[in-house]
Amino acid sequence: MIAKKILNKLAGSSEIRKMFEEGNRLKTIYGEDHVFDFSIGNPDVEPPKEVFDALIDIANNPVPGMHGYMSNNGYESTRKAVADKRSAESGIAIAPGAVCMTTGAAAAMNDTLHSILDDEDEVIVLAPFFMEYTGYIENHNGKVVIVDTDDDFMPDLTKISEAITPKTKAIIINSPNNPSGVVYPASFLKNLNDMLIRQDHVIHVIADEPYIDLIYDNTEVPCVLKYIDNLIICFSWSKSLSLPGERIGYTLVSPRHKDYDDLTNAITLSNRTLGSVNAPAIWQRVIERTINAKVDTSSYERRRNLLYSNIIDAGFDAVKPSGALYIFMKTPKGLTDDEFKSICAVQNLLIVKGASFAKPGYARLAFCVSEQTILNSRRAFFAVAEELKIEHRKEL
Repeated sequence: MIAKKILNKLAGSSEIRKMFEEGNRLKTIYGEDHVFDFSIGNPDVEPPKEVFDALIDIANNPVPGMHGYMSNNGYESTRKAVADKRSAESGIAIAPGAVCMTTGAAAAMNDTLHSILDDEDEVIVLAPFFMEYTGYIENHNGKVVIVDTDDDFMPDLTKISEAITPKTKAIIINSPNNPSGVVYPASFLKNLNDMLIRQDHVIHVIADEPYIDLIYDNTEVPCVLKYIDNLIICFSWSKSLSLPGERIGYTLVSPRHKDYDDLTNAITLSNRTLGSVNAPAIWQRVIERTINAKVDTSSYERRRNLLYSNIIDAGFDAVKPSGALYIFMKTPKGLTDDEFKSICAVQNLLIVKGASFAKPGYARLAFCVSEQTILNSRRAFFAVAEELKIEHRKEL
């Protein structure tokens, strides 16, 4: 028999994956053009040309040992490239030793939490949040403490302060946020740091940053290194370079962190003992050569605008996201998340309920789908609105 804790988790396995599989099933019945699956955030913009060029060059010009082990925290030259980039962005001198190359942000988060959590230590998460945080924290016997945000999905410093106890070990911030797409302002980061450093024990700030390069309307994402002292960054190139299947990312410990030496060593140890051993060798080399490359976000921005118009024009409400790949749409009054999801499903409109992100009353829609899917879905949004007797803001 499998472990009871895993058996319990299987019963409540990812809502996103369930909707994704349902979308595939419906497409076989109704055809691709008649199913509007907004469930999963799988980047569909191809990686930049620099990535392909680097990969081809590395493959065509092999050097002895290029597939061998390296230090558990990664090639020093790759870590230096990351450190130099972050130094230039923040104005803070960062050494290669601050960086540990990981198999994506998920591994980075698990390495970090494994390094800092004792049993029953508490980690504050800000709702709405990426639901896998719960699993990551519980992997290492931590306790999830959920703090709600306001109606615009901005954090409330008073609520965060009230949630802190002697067992609070960390707070996770995710900006641009999944699922809301909001960007936390510099004022929040500064005030959060001021509040945390007044506490009687170190509280780590874990900045989960996979979406920092997916920004729209010329929005600026504040550099967390400038504002947070006891900071650990978890980063992935899954979105910045459209490489989710390659699993390449890193942790970075701020040189201002009180536990800098212990933390950098602990994360490297955790990277090994949790089974990653080291990040993929070839992809470290590719990253080193393409450290300043980014995907073209113009098509994401165009599709965000189209989907947002569908939602608003049909009569629904949503906060327009400044970044990431999602719109967090408000569930119409009088309906539960499940009821609204079921009504949408009748029109083959597949959404993920807000409760999956600890924010009932909303639904997440990923706009990293084809532009044609978004255009075709307009009728479905209007049909749902008509079913619910919601007045359209514009004509179909």
